[in-house]
Amino acid sequence: MSVGLRQKLWSFGLIVIFFVGWQLFCAMSGVSDLVLPRPTEIIATLIARFPILWPHILQTLGTTMAGFVLGVGLGVVLGAVIGVSKVAYDTAYPLLVGFSSIPKVAVVPIFVLWFGSGSVPAILTALSICFFPIVVNIATGLATTEPELEDVLKALGASKMDILWNVGLPRTMPFFFASLKVAVSYAFVGAVLAETVASNRGIGNVMMSASSNFNVPLVFACLFILAILGVALYVIFSLIEARVTGWATRKNDLVAT
Repeated sequence: MSVGLRQKLWSFGLIVIFFVGWQLFCAMSGVSDLVLPRPTEIIATLIARFPILWPHILQTLGTTMAGFVLGVGLGVVLGAVIGVSKVAYDTAYPLLVGFSSIPKVAVVPIFVLWFGSGSVPAILTALSICFFPIVVNIATGLATTEPELEDVLKALGASKMDILWNVGLPRTMPFFFASLKVAVSYAFVGAVLAETVASNRGIGNVMMSASSNFNVPLVFACLFILAILGVALYVIFSLIEARVTGWATRKNDLVAT
């Protein structure tokens, strides 16, 4: 059995053990469903409410991906500028760190004040929370290009743009995809956070309504949906990463035991 297959089986087994333990704990302790519903009840609620939840799932997924795409575009541009210029790095990086340190729940009311309630604050919140990992990883990947390699390329007549396009950007691909998998999770956090405050649609709004009605199983069902969406997007980017940056990945799955 390969190492990769064994790791997948262990991961699946751990998930099964977690939910079985959760179910047994609720059954044996008699904890109220208002505190911790059983996984079987959560799944039943998810199945029963899925037709109603589906438009909200599409809304959250759409706003999340819109903010994510815009955040990736902005992050790549800023990361490239910061990574190739020491002046830009020294000037812009402290500002980016300061902006990233601001709790995003504090900027949602500002977005609502500027653009009103709806999808725009959710998109902007997702953008603002996910672009920083992209910037940092792109800038790090470009900044770690060996000076000796750049000197050799310059001696061969390569311009700065040639070095950036043919050496710098390919070297940032492992950093870039690593940041994508983190940023997409952050984007969901930002979108759902804004939906709880400034939207009448989306999973975040459903969670707020369910919690106000003490419908705890529905709240957990929404959490399950967010987890499934996040894992699905993570897997998609992991597959793309394996195809694009396979040269930078150790082939552990080739080792047989």
